[in-house]
Amino acid sequence: MDNFRILVLFIIIGVLAGITTFRLAAEGKLPFKLNNLPIQTQNTQTRTVVQEENAVISAVEKVSPSVVAIGVNQRIFNPFDPFSLPKNEQSTIGTGFVVSDKGIIVTNRHVVADPNTKYSVVSKDGKKYDVSKIYRDPNLDLALVQVSGSDLKSLELGDSSKLKVGQTVIAIGNALGRFDNTVTTGVVSGLGRALNAGDPFSGETERLDNLIQTDAAINPGNSGGPLLNSSGQVIGVNVATTEGAQNIGFTIPINAVKPAVDEFVQNGTISRAFLGIKYVLVTRDVAILNKVPQGAYVQDVVAASPAEKANINPGDIITKIDNQDISAENTISDVIGKKKVGDSVKLDVWTDGKTRSVSATLAEYPGQ
Repeated sequence: MDNFRILVLFIIIGVLAGITTFRLAAEGKLPFKLNNLPIQTQNTQTRTVVQEENAVISAVEKVSPSVVAIGVNQRIFNPFDPFSLPKNEQSTIGTGFVVSDKGIIVTNRHVVADPNTKYSVVSKDGKKYDVSKIYRDPNLDLALVQVSGSDLKSLELGDSSKLKVGQTVIAIGNALGRFDNTVTTGVVSGLGRALNAGDPFSGETERLDNLIQTDAAINPGNSGGPLLNSSGQVIGVNVATTEGAQNIGFTIPINAVKPAVDEFVQNGTISRAFLGIKYVLVTRDVAILNKVPQGAYVQDVVAASPAEKANINPGDIITKIDNQDISAENTISDVIGKKKVGDSVKLDVWTDGKTRSVSATLAEYPGQ
């Protein structure tokens, strides 16, 4: 009987030792691993979640002081008191982020579109800065704002060419113009997207190409804010959301922004060639349906611009520039964006069933 009890005791000890060894090996605490048994404990899962959260928290803490609100001063009247005096109140209309210690801030052009409006910048800690200079890019929905007396620190710009679909991203902005430094997270949903973006306040639309699509929530007021990778590097400028859809937002890749930033930081201005038309693209399907050529349908011509001097008029369709077909893959903005001020370009223009060739000498874009 004693021998039987001893045997049972050894069996129990052996089972306990086996269980302990199994758990330690599964958790990687022994010099060997159970390669054929994909065991993941609750502690391992918890550590993974905490690491992901810490990466987002660290990125937000590092970047937030350099994300600013773009605002305007508005005169507010009390409709219930006709004898009251109007008050000046600050209203947030967009977001920006610092790209140079010289006080240069990136935002969207549509945020600061009105040259007759006085804009201001407010930091996360509530400090207000006066805007001394604004550059509005004609080729992208992009603006560079310079403030006076800035002590703001610039953010690190990443490399948007290395983005992968499914990669984690973080958006920071002033959602709806009221919720300062709102943080949303998501993934890169797509690359190389194109859309016609509209501004609900001005009613204007423009074609934007090669955008990043993300499911990180982007709302009105987020425009001009940064899209970040998990290291806190800026990989895009938030520009648009899709009305009537959820979790579909768009961002300008930071690599498209860097040349303008570098030139503005170095020279205080940017030289851009200018033709002087507002147009909509006539795609192949639309062209066939309406029995017109594919190209750029001219909606408006800027007074005294190279286009007006070349006798281009609203209703014309520009089909080629320097023998390059105008299409969705090769827009007028793409072609003119590669030219320099003073370059002469040849345009094939279709008017009322006839095509003529004209020359235009590109001027300096009046973007300041």
